[in-house]
Amino acid sequence: MEKLFVFSRIVLFLGILTGTKGASAAWLRAHATFYGGSDASGTMGGACGYGNLYSDGYGVKTAALSTALFNNGNACGGCYQILCDATQVSQWCLKGTSITITATNFCPPNYALPSDNGGWCNPPRPHFDMSQPAFESIAKYKAGIVPIFYRQVGCKRSGGLRFTINGRDYFELVLISNVGGAGEISKVWIKGSKDKKWEAMTMNWGSNWQSLKYLNGQTLSFRVQTSDRKTRTALNVAPSGWKFGQTFTTNVQF
Repeated sequence: MEKLFVFSRIVLFLGILTGTKGASAAWLRAHATFYGGSDASGTMGGACGYGNLYSDGYGVKTAALSTALFNNGNACGGCYQILCDATQVSQWCLKGTSITITATNFCPPNYALPSDNGGWCNPPRPHFDMSQPAFESIAKYKAGIVPIFYRQVGCKRSGGLRFTINGRDYFELVLISNVGGAGEISKVWIKGSKDKKWEAMTMNWGSNWQSLKYLNGQTLSFRVQTSDRKTRTALNVAPSGWKFGQTFTTNVQF
């Protein structure tokens, strides 16, 4: 009877969340663990290429995704709403809570361990290795691992798109961060002030996109398309005197 009551409350809560503006994907099941320490310092960097997750706009509400979800880095920047499944582990869930996280890292498989006992991120399991603060907002620390409901949702960001230009001459490696809307980047174009046409960039790794043109001394503009095919154009992002290693913030957002 108690389990039925808990299940009814979960269904009701999921129904309320489904009515939230901007949330449209179906609820799916997975599991979640945590890493990175109580201050999430161990989550900085990672397979998406973000450096300081605070300055890149993500904070501690982040997670590393298993192979089944990471999609070779195409999932970087995407947002997921997560709810602890109290129908299975009511003693560990913080009831009535959910959190929206950003995919910022990859949780690699561990084939030395079985998928249901330590190899949590082994294919084909969908799994979220959350930052510890994010995990503790939906479940108790001592749980270690909990079953969850999750779904992909839109990302809400503060401020505009950010472009960090790394690399060297004839190799501009641009990290694009703080992307709202779908969050996941599908295509990027770049245009120097001496060019008439936009040049398609190619994904290098994570949220890093590359160009092989010589663009030194030119004002740089960018065009970004997200996985829902929406496109934004940020003109004159970097002035002609830009240097490798610099980050430029825009007023453009999805």
